[in-house]
Amino acid sequence: MQQMRSMCVVAALLGSGMAMGQTPAAPVGPIGPAAEVQRGYAAQKGNILKAADKMPEGDYQFKPTPEVRTYARVVNHVTEAQLRTCGAVNRTAASDLAKVPAETADKAAIVEALKASFAECDKAFAAVTDANLGDMFEVFNAKRSRIGIMWGTVSHDNEQYATLALYLRLKGLVPPSSEK
Repeated sequence: MQQMRSMCVVAALLGSGMAMGQTPAAPVGPIGPAAEVQRGYAAQKGNILKAADKMPEGDYQFKPTPEVRTYARVVNHVTEAQLRTCGAVNRTAASDLAKVPAETADKAAIVEALKASFAECDKAFAAVTDANLGDMFEVFNAKRSRIGIMWGTVSHDNEQYATLALYLRLKGLVPPSSEK
């Protein structure tokens, strides 16, 4: 848990430009805590969906070494985590959530489930307001605040996108966030 908190702080500093001594660009659109987490989510959503699309189907079973997850497993992990956290915030019954396919499923099935997890998160993030950030939810057998869950989802997606980007680079592909 301490490692996760440390990673969140580092990610926030890097993401804001403060770690580089740069002044962050002024936000476009609404401002405030809810708007900030919504922008962070939108950026990760775009990168992850593009990364899932960019990897050829034949490479979904790729893993750099025998000890690590396949590309498909990383995508499925994002799907599982998002369904669980955003489903909790939306108070969606587990039986009503999309089902995560096996990591050996074809790319289309894996991407379809990923998109379903983003649809669940779209609802959760759209419902975030500055006034409801402190609402409490039961997630992973613990009480967590809405803002904690939302930033945790963004942070986790960022971490998993880094893995997807690395796998793309190992296959000679440019990750979406590096495209010009």
